[in-house]
Amino acid sequence: MEITELDEFIKSIASAERVDESALKRRVANGTVVICKGSPGGNPLAVGADLRVKVNANIGTSGDLYDEDLELRKLEAAVKAGADAVMDLSTGGNLRSVRRKIVRESSIPVGSVPIYEAIVNATRVRGAGERMEPDEMLDAIRLHGEDGISFVTVHCGVTRAALSHLEDKPRACGIVSRGGSFLARWMRVNNRENPLFERYDEVLDICKEYGMIISLGDGLRPGAIADSLDAAQIEELITLGRLNRRAREKGVQAIIEGPGHVPLDQIPTQMMLQKKLCDDAPFYVLGPLVTDIAPGLDHITSAIGGAVAAAAGADFLCYVTPSEHLGLPDAEDVRMGVLAARTAGHAADLVRRRPGAWEWDEKMSRARKDRNWGEQIRLAIDPDLAREIRSRTCREDHETCTMCGEFCAYKADSAV
Repeated sequence: MEITELDEFIKSIASAERVDESALKRRVANGTVVICKGSPGGNPLAVGADLRVKVNANIGTSGDLYDEDLELRKLEAAVKAGADAVMDLSTGGNLRSVRRKIVRESSIPVGSVPIYEAIVNATRVRGAGERMEPDEMLDAIRLHGEDGISFVTVHCGVTRAALSHLEDKPRACGIVSRGGSFLARWMRVNNRENPLFERYDEVLDICKEYGMIISLGDGLRPGAIADSLDAAQIEELITLGRLNRRAREKGVQAIIEGPGHVPLDQIPTQMMLQKKLCDDAPFYVLGPLVTDIAPGLDHITSAIGGAVAAAAGADFLCYVTPSEHLGLPDAEDVRMGVLAARTAGHAADLVRRRPGAWEWDEKMSRARKDRNWGEQIRLAIDPDLAREIRSRTCREDHETCTMCGEFCAYKADSAV
């Protein structure tokens, strides 16, 4: 990203976020804020300190379900629901075709996980992902840069040292990261260190060449409440902190990815550790999910964890859909996942006193007091959902709702 282009982005972002332009520029310079280039025709995205909490939606094909049109419908649903970014996690069908279509159609930045492509290609050509060549891992990153990807997850912190902790103390759920598990398998079968760690300077060079943010993936994130804050997770986080500093030295913007499944009381501690060990780099969390027992409701378990995490310092929430742990999400799952994560992010923005957050809530409260249903629907995080529920039992111009009817507290209070 050229300096003049970056300056223009900073100016527009400072205006949109209602923050001081010079302060934002300092945060970009010290790595506590990253600015992600948008897709062609789209706006850039800023993530980090003293900014609104952002939301990412994961979409993408699988080996069991390949439908490019479905992925574009999911992209449309994510954008309409207010996602700030999407990631293409495709592992089935023509990976480059679906990726290019998503980038071309997206009005928001698109991220990806290049190691998936290297694994899929090695499996197709050689019969097994562990037969990947190190050069193929780097070639995949370059390919995604060529296709206009804005940020890439790269699992550089899955090292032999970190894996040794899993041998000393096995986990309830082992390694749940798809990229992390296949890299670990590659390392064990080939008895070698992670090439993405060994050749990290080359990874950074590719990211710099294509202006991509490096998202330092948490390949050893806990996938079960019982595995939270174990030695393998902490070892990887320490490594990611070092890798983040090397990225800054090379002029590559970096964010840190985080857990995972985390009990509610541990979430603030995990956020503090990340910020301390990674020099306040922007933190991108999956959830975190606060219980393991709610398949079908994991957009709720993750929203609970996401609100606490963002209030404690997380900057970027990766949504979780109702389909998590059960199957590939459809467009409606995507919609509900984005709305749940956005609600969590806004709850944290209230705590963080982000400009506009309290004003939005106060406007809604006053509209409720006045029984101004049109204004309440307009101000809703999803007006379509609010309108749909309201219309089930009430005419649009009805002065109360069917919960209280004539015994409406607001109506009684205004009559005094």
